[in-house]
Amino acid sequence: MTRTDPADVPRPDARLHLGVFFQGVNHWTIWSDPASGSQSHPDSYRRVAQTAERGLFDAFFLGEGLRLREVGGRIHDLDVAGRPDAITQLAALAAQTDRIGLVSTTNTTFNEPADLARRLAGLDLLSDGRAGWNVVTTDNAWTGENFRRGGYLDHAERYVRAEQFLAAARAIWDGHGDLVSVRSSQFSIDVRPSLPRSRQGHPVIFQAGDSGAGRDFAARNADVIFSAHGTDFDDALAFAADIRARLRAADRPEDDIRILPGTSIVIGATEAEAQEKAAWVRREQITPATALAQAGLVWNRDLSDHDPDGPLPKVDPLPPDDSSAFGSARVRDADAIVRHWREQADTNGWSLRDTVINLGQRTRGHVGTPAGLADKFGRFVREGAIDGFNVSPYLVPHGLDDIVEQLVPALQERGLYRTAYTGTTLREHLGLRPAHAGPGGSAAGGVRGGLRDRQERR
Repeated sequence: MTRTDPADVPRPDARLHLGVFFQGVNHWTIWSDPASGSQSHPDSYRRVAQTAERGLFDAFFLGEGLRLREVGGRIHDLDVAGRPDAITQLAALAAQTDRIGLVSTTNTTFNEPADLARRLAGLDLLSDGRAGWNVVTTDNAWTGENFRRGGYLDHAERYVRAEQFLAAARAIWDGHGDLVSVRSSQFSIDVRPSLPRSRQGHPVIFQAGDSGAGRDFAARNADVIFSAHGTDFDDALAFAADIRARLRAADRPEDDIRILPGTSIVIGATEAEAQEKAAWVRREQITPATALAQAGLVWNRDLSDHDPDGPLPKVDPLPPDDSSAFGSARVRDADAIVRHWREQADTNGWSLRDTVINLGQRTRGHVGTPAGLADKFGRFVREGAIDGFNVSPYLVPHGLDDIVEQLVPALQERGLYRTAYTGTTLREHLGLRPAHAGPGGSAAGGVRGGLRDRQERR
């Protein structure tokens, strides 16, 4: 798919968009480094957001965790242990930043439209039009127990509720002072919205589902897709082509969505230095305890009594269960994975931890020099494979420093990145259509799918 003639490049003037993903529960952030900061202290959020704004990023993107994750009925204590409410945290950051967008990951399964629409509208007003909403769903019982609902929502119903929820929220955002009545299979609402539209009209809608249903939902509803397809160029281009086809089927312009894959970025002064740093990052991410936990997901066994620096377990993996606890039902071909791991461990003399480091679940990412990465990203964005990246720093709160101080100038030298903010709202940063411009995506001021049967104007 490589093009050699510049005249064939479809987007010769495109610029890269960058966001930062301050993750929720995860084991990819390095906790052991002396420079690692608290994941719940306000200073960590403030420093990351202000560094991203100094680097002219589009958005600060906050993850969500509604319940501490569990494995085998026990708390999975290798991840972030609890986070402030996303909208509350972002409202605090609105007062500590001036331009950067503020994106909340908030669940449609365990919230209600009238309440959440008002809270998001409040964030949008307080930030003067910088709010975004990453629309996510949940069907697992262990999270639902917090809400006295258990796993009440069938998996197939997640996006039905999400789409009706989002349409109701948009009706509420558009209905200041009027009575908004919503009738659907999921909702029966009569509400008189109390807040006016913000400078950008509506919060920008993000979506991260990668299934066929998730992609269709995004094509009908989203402004931005937070995808998993940004490491390999051909994979990213194929994903972008698929989304554009779905946009056409949804009667939306092909450029109506921004595709921002999640990624990590490791920078070195030379390629060799960058690769050495990346190897260090990977080893620090897979601590001995993490290696045992990750291998335990493959074997579907508690391996905490094993030596991470010893050999792989001699026992066979147990069949996956369907308990809906974190990590269950993820490994469906465990026998084949274990055979491959054993073959590679024997060939290379790897310990259990070495095997997980080399063969286990990996972050999506890019490694290189500032100049090399800038050239690489220029190809990705100008050939239409992506619109930018949502960066997950491997170290908090200092993980963006190299990107802002080294990569951003290299991108700017090539005309691939803004040299100043030219707008004030998140919608303007992303180059999206106004929220009231017509049917489809960010422009959807009305309601899809016949959700709102009537709206009384008084």
